[in-house]
Amino acid sequence: MFVTAAYAQDAGAAGGAGAALGSFLPLILIFAIMYFLLIRPQQKKVKELKAMIEALRKGDQVLTQGGIIGKIHRVGDDGVLDIEIAEGVKVKVMKHTIVQVMNKTEPAAAA
Repeated sequence: MFVTAAYAQDAGAAGGAGAALGSFLPLILIFAIMYFLLIRPQQKKVKELKAMIEALRKGDQVLTQGGIIGKIHRVGDDGVLDIEIAEGVKVKVMKHTIVQVMNKTEPAAAA
């Protein structure tokens, strides 16, 4: 009984390197699929959101995470925006709470 197990281990030792690679291949494929289906699109979305936030300017109509829609009245350097949500009603929000630009204003013409 023990002799048979020893012969079986000895026969498998010759192809050990190929068997090890074959056992890791499904794991490598799963990681590659996860990267292309989950990680890469999420990184692209974060990059686009960051670019959108950096491009905010006075007059843009925006949507916040809290569901407030308003027009940007002032863009501060400290990451704070003044948003006018009604005539004469302004609130301060952080730039990173903006989730969507509803209407983009055109840049001012250079003189």
